[in-house]
Amino acid sequence: MNKIAFFLSAGLTCLSLSVPAMAATKIQWWHAMGGENGAKLEHIAKGFNASQSDYEIVPVFKGNYDETLTGAIAAFRANQQPAIVQVYEVGTGTMMAAQGAIYPVYELMKDEGEPWDQNKFIAPVVGYYSDTSGNVLSLPFNSSTPILYYNKDVFKKAGLDPETPPKTWAEMEAFSRTIIKSGAAKCGFTSGWISWIQTENLNALHDKPYSTKANGFGGLDAEFTFNNDLTIRHWGNLKKWQDEGLFKFGGPVGGDNAPPMFYSQECAMYMNSSAGRAGVINNAKAFKVGFAPLPYYDDVIKQPLNSIIGGATLWTLKGRPEEEYKGVAKFYTYLQKPEVQADWHQFSGYLPITEAAYKLSQEQGFYEKNPGADVGIKQLTRVTPTENSKGIRFGNYVQVRGIIDDEFAALLGGKKTAKEAVDSVVSRGNQQLRDFEAAN
Repeated sequence: MNKIAFFLSAGLTCLSLSVPAMAATKIQWWHAMGGENGAKLEHIAKGFNASQSDYEIVPVFKGNYDETLTGAIAAFRANQQPAIVQVYEVGTGTMMAAQGAIYPVYELMKDEGEPWDQNKFIAPVVGYYSDTSGNVLSLPFNSSTPILYYNKDVFKKAGLDPETPPKTWAEMEAFSRTIIKSGAAKCGFTSGWISWIQTENLNALHDKPYSTKANGFGGLDAEFTFNNDLTIRHWGNLKKWQDEGLFKFGGPVGGDNAPPMFYSQECAMYMNSSAGRAGVINNAKAFKVGFAPLPYYDDVIKQPLNSIIGGATLWTLKGRPEEEYKGVAKFYTYLQKPEVQADWHQFSGYLPITEAAYKLSQEQGFYEKNPGADVGIKQLTRVTPTENSKGIRFGNYVQVRGIIDDEFAALLGGKKTAKEAVDSVVSRGNQQLRDFEAAN
């Protein structure tokens, strides 16, 4: 090689080494998943990042659901919003009202040329997050529904069949009395989420309207109507059962005191999210856990309807650089893969939100190896949802849930009757709806 050729070759080599590879476009994903689920969420993001080199999903934990939603709103106002934010189901009305801030997922996927078939999602999930035309606005990610957990060992000690959980509220009461009388446990049952489980799902299971305007799906001018005979009766029963020691209140909001009462075997039964399954199993190793659908009043309805969902979806926020949205759309396509969804479902306890993920989990033998893991999905899909069991959608509903907790505490404290407490929830809650309607 002559000198000129050598120097040219060396120069080209140096030049090729000095040019950096194109950096991947970073996309922030604000979320509210802590602990093991948060670690799994980061694992999912790493899986997508490793599958291609153009985009990098950057998960950022922003606290609980309230903090994440509040932070995202503040960030948007300051023009510092992420491309993706995880928002819980009761924040849906608030997000829908922010029309200039959100990029509906069905539009995003179409604009970016990514495949989109909302029929792949299970109906109760996709229906909750759709507009009045049936278009899905946010990507379902972690959905759950409440179920009944029970202590099989306590049932056996009390002389009850550990394979036969209570189906009705009459049986819940009778089983609780038997358990306490036998000395097998000090308390019959406890519950998380008086709002979600003992009020919202209560009405859905019994096909009772929660409000006008199709439970809020039909417009911001909805008015609460759940101060009906059913809710008043049930709240009155919970007060009576608390006074008798059959039921123990788990605390406001999610009911943080409820899980320890079940884990310590103080209470034999416990109602909470299906997504808590792994946590229940890990914390209840001293006894065998059973899983069952929520109880119902069989003198009100012969066969209960579907339960309604909790959990969260992923909302895309406007105002980010255009190149980020192609990456967001590709990430959403990745998240919908059956193997990704099935893995997330099986690890976390959240529902398999697509039919394909549910089928794959069945084919993998997951439910045979993990009895009870499909109780939530069966309960959620056992009937076609009615207008009363499709779900609820209201603005300011986080505040309304706080009102529910306030009034339930007043009931348990003997300051109000069940009717007075429930009527007050509806009256105060309707004011929250009017405030939200006026602001939007």
